[in-house]
Amino acid sequence: MIHLDTNLLIDLVTIGSPHIAVIRQWLEDGEELAVSAIAWSEFLNGPHTRQQKDAVQAIVEGRVLDFSAKEAEQASRLFHYTGRKRGSHADCMIAAAAMTRDLRLATRNIRAFEKFAPYGLKLLRVETVATP
Repeated sequence: MIHLDTNLLIDLVTIGSPHIAVIRQWLEDGEELAVSAIAWSEFLNGPHTRQQKDAVQAIVEGRVLDFSAKEAEQASRLFHYTGRKRGSHADCMIAAAAMTRDLRLATRNIRAFEKFAPYGLKLLRVETVATP
């Protein structure tokens, strides 16, 4: 199972996003996709239409993973381990949600998440593709 970061959810509703092909390939390869409640909340901040929201929810087959005390504790550890940087807490929470379930986190935001790899995050890098 692949845990999607918010930026990939946004790509799914962005016309012409080159990353849709990457996600489509994962699905064709039989991968299941999921998203943390944290990333889902960020995505729901929009803007998007009801149809776009429903389409993304269908792609992840409703796998919006709960954020519990276990994930909160891991997020707090990550926040402290990585210097308590202002604005990084949501990324700590998204990383923790993947880590506590032993899932790979797929993101284009490599810089924000690579700092969690030494603590056990399995990062699936989705490279930014230049569009013509």
